[in-house]
Amino acid sequence: MTPIWSGLSIGAVYALVAIGYTVVYIAYTTFNFAHAQLMMFAIFISYWGFVVSDLPVVVVFLIAAVGVGLIALLEEFIAIRPVKGAHAHLVTTLGMATLLDGATRLIWGDQVLKVPPVGSDATWTILGGRIGAVEVVLILSVIAIAAALTLYSRRSLTGLALLAMAEDRDAALLRGINVKFLALGAFVFTGVLAGLTGPLVGPKTFAVATLGAALALKGFVAVAIGGFGSLPGAVIGGFVVGLVESLSGRWLGSAYPTIMVFVVLIAILMLKPAGLFGTTKERVV
Repeated sequence: MTPIWSGLSIGAVYALVAIGYTVVYIAYTTFNFAHAQLMMFAIFISYWGFVVSDLPVVVVFLIAAVGVGLIALLEEFIAIRPVKGAHAHLVTTLGMATLLDGATRLIWGDQVLKVPPVGSDATWTILGGRIGAVEVVLILSVIAIAAALTLYSRRSLTGLALLAMAEDRDAALLRGINVKFLALGAFVFTGVLAGLTGPLVGPKTFAVATLGAALALKGFVAVAIGGFGSLPGAVIGGFVVGLVESLSGRWLGSAYPTIMVFVVLIAILMLKPAGLFGTTKERVV
């Protein structure tokens, strides 16, 4: 049971990245390939706050949320707004990811830094498997975030407006929806969310400058498995990737986790090309 708990906890990290991808996809019909780097930056800020500066927990969460939110705001202005077209956005956000990777190395170097857990570092035995309190909080937090965002998107006027934008951006604009403002708000929100969850993710992944690239790849696979534009799919996809990675590493060896993740991805897409929760749009021409 321990590999399952381990898979669910690392899958929760992938799910957080996938949620960030999905929110931006709903708002812009494109992906922010720098979102994983935003989370990585939040983890390094958490290390600085907890270890270097010995700041209170609330202050670290606040600094991470505001700091990464401002970086996301800057990214929207320099990598999204001046460029038209989803394909161009993929290139510019990838460039922003490279820039953040370089900035991380310049500030903190290449060494692996341990981020202390928020709250208790106790380990429990649940259903015969060992799991840490931090991992339980991480798993429950991801589920709660996805449930709250799903409910908000279906019950609030802002959420419905974002869904309308995802369906037809031009039609939403004609209906009086402030498309640019809502899209900007969604983009900054993903940065703030990455900042808030960074202190929770850090104890699981540690702070290392190569983390962003690894999370970006697995997060995108999680989105593809779950279905583009689906928040529940992002969570399920993240858990699937984490479980496959953990169980294949346990039973097949350390050389197989990444291979098996892509084997599962290909198998799912062959059976359901739109992903587990994705839908295929049909248009009459």
